[in-house]
Amino acid sequence: MAFIDLQAVTKRYNQVPVVNHLDLTIDRGEMFALLGPNGAGKSTTIKMLTTLAVPDEGKITIGGADVVKQAQQVKRSIGVVLQQTSIDLDRTVWENMEFHGRMHHMPQAERQAAIERCLDYVELKDRLNDRTRNLSGGMKRRLQIARALMHNPQVLFLDEPTVGLDPQTRRRLWEIIRDLKQQGMTILLTTHYMEEAETLCDRVGILDSGKLIEMGTLSELRQKHGLAVVIVQNEEDQKLDYKFFPTMAEAHAYLEHQSSSKSVMLRESNLEDIFVELTGRKLD
Repeated sequence: MAFIDLQAVTKRYNQVPVVNHLDLTIDRGEMFALLGPNGAGKSTTIKMLTTLAVPDEGKITIGGADVVKQAQQVKRSIGVVLQQTSIDLDRTVWENMEFHGRMHHMPQAERQAAIERCLDYVELKDRLNDRTRNLSGGMKRRLQIARALMHNPQVLFLDEPTVGLDPQTRRRLWEIIRDLKQQGMTILLTTHYMEEAETLCDRVGILDSGKLIEMGTLSELRQKHGLAVVIVQNEEDQKLDYKFFPTMAEAHAYLEHQSSSKSVMLRESNLEDIFVELTGRKLD
């Protein structure tokens, strides 16, 4: 049985399906990236998975528990890190962690041990008494991760965890996320950074107009859509045209028949190429 299981899930707003008969399974210990342009249904899917929205049709289970009928059990098993800053900026680091522990009814001794352990894990132990608004963007994101891990969840939902962060801070968060996966954590990640999905995730799913239009490992997607891509610049409007080929040899053969006056580039395909090919637009 899949650890996260969505069966024919539909969610409508104003009678318009935002998520449309979505089927998706994620295994225990897997890191899965859910990709898609804005408006594709990613946020709505995350809301349903985290019990913040109720599906109009279909069924969602996490660890065998129904997210609608057994919402409290599901909440105890998940940790959530939102894109928006969801910590109380007027409280200290310790107060934010303490409040979270109390909300999960953790006994005092267990709560204090968890605060120390989680803050040490994300390298914020020395910031215990700092007011949260004085932390850098990367520190705030690490605090959100520490808080999400405090009650020992089985699943971690990361919604754009590194958006707006500098490259050094982003790479440090990648290290933390990789380590959590190595510990056996099941992780669902949404991101607009293709390199992030390629580097961290076992599989990716591409969502568009509420439907899952592609899913697999990066290797599987490249094998399916083409290992090589030729990018040709249109002479009239300067737009770029992407052509996929099963092998580099076939791409080279194609180039030999192109006009030397055209601006062309040949390289190995990547996840962003495949995304643009499938959705017809870049991530925004």
